Amino acid sequence: MQDTIDVRSDTVTHPTPAMRQAMYTAEVGDDVYGDDPGAHQLESLAAQRLNKQAALFVPSGNMGNQLALLTHCQTGNEVILGEDCHIVQHETGGSAVIAGVQLRTIPSRQGILDASEIEKRIRIGHDIHYPKTGLICLENAHSNGRVIPLSVMHSISKLAQQHHIPLHLDGARIFNAATYLGCQASEIAQYADTVMFCLSKGLAAPIGSILAGSSDFIARARKNRKLLGGGMRQVGVLAAPGIIALTDMVQRLDEDHHNARILGARLAMLPGIQINLDDIHINMVWLSLPPDLDTEKLMSALRVAGIKANPPEFGQMRLMTHWQINALAIDRIVAVFTTQLSK
Repeated sequence: MQDTIDVRSDTVTHPTPAMRQAMYTAEVGDDVYGDDPGAHQLESLAAQRLNKQAALFVPSGNMGNQLALLTHCQTGNEVILGEDCHIVQHETGGSAVIAGVQLRTIPSRQGILDASEIEKRIRIGHDIHYPKTGLICLENAHSNGRVIPLSVMHSISKLAQQHHIPLHLDGARIFNAATYLGCQASEIAQYADTVMFCLSKGLAAPIGSILAGSSDFIARARKNRKLLGGGMRQVGVLAAPGIIALTDMVQRLDEDHHNARILGARLAMLPGIQINLDDIHINMVWLSLPPDLDTEKLMSALRVAGIKANPPEFGQMRLMTHWQINALAIDRIVAVFTTQLSK
C-alpha cells in the first residue's frame, strides 16, 4: 500500500518522531495555575526568538490573531488591514463577534500595503461620527505565499508610531519569511508591537500558536485567553513539540522552499499550466490549470494515486510542501498532472 501524500496545506504535518517522544516524556503542570514547566519554557523561548518581552501559547493561529484584536482594541474601534489578508478572508468574521471591531480594508499589491493608503484611512481628530483607529495589521509571510520586504514593514511601522497606533503582525509563517529573507525572525518582528506565529504549520507541531508582545500586553492577553476558553491544563504535552519546532524545525524550512521551487518548475513545464515561479517565496505553489481540463477527473486521479489536494478555487490551485514531502512525492504528483494533461 502506497503512502499518502498530503499537499493540501502545511497544517497537515504530523509530529516528528522526536516530537512524539518529547510528548511522551513531558513534565506537566496546570497552565491556568501557571505551573506547567513546558509552557513556561516554550513561551520564554518564543519571546526570545522574536525579541519580545513575553509570549503566550494559544491553541490556534486564529485564536492568536483574534486575541490580539480583542486585547489591543476597544469595542467599536476600527482596524486597518489588507483586503486579502487571513484575518479578513479566513477567520469567520471573528473580529466582529469577539473584539467587536470594524475592519477597514485596503487593496494590496500581492500582499504589500502602501503606507500612504493606510495613512489616508487613519481617523484623525475627534469628530463624533468617526470610529477610533485602534490597530493596524500586517501579514508576513502573506497567505498568498509571498514575503513582504522589510522596507515596507519599516515604513508602515514608522507611520503607526507617528500616530500612536499599535501594529499587529499575523506572522503565521514568520519563520518561512525569515528563511526567505535570510534574516532572523526577530528582524521581522521588530516592526510590530505584537506578533502571532503558528507552531502547527511548517514547523510540524501538532497543535498551537504563539502570541508575543510586551509583558503588560501578554498579561492582559492571558486573561482574555481564559475568557475565550483558551486556558488549558496539562499543556506541557503540547509545549514539548512546540519547543522542538522552534529549536529544530526552523532550521530546515529552506528544504521545503527548495522542494516547492522544484515542484513549481516541473509543473510549469507541462502544457497549459501557468505558474509565476517568481512568486514561490516559501513552501506554497499556486498554479492555473487549462480551462478545458476536467478538474473532477484530475482530483479523482490524485485521490487514486494517494495524493490529497484541495481542488481549484477561482481558477487557481494551491499545493504546499512540508517535511513529509520529498523528491519521490514530487515525482508522484507531477506524474498525475502529466497523465491528465496528456488526455
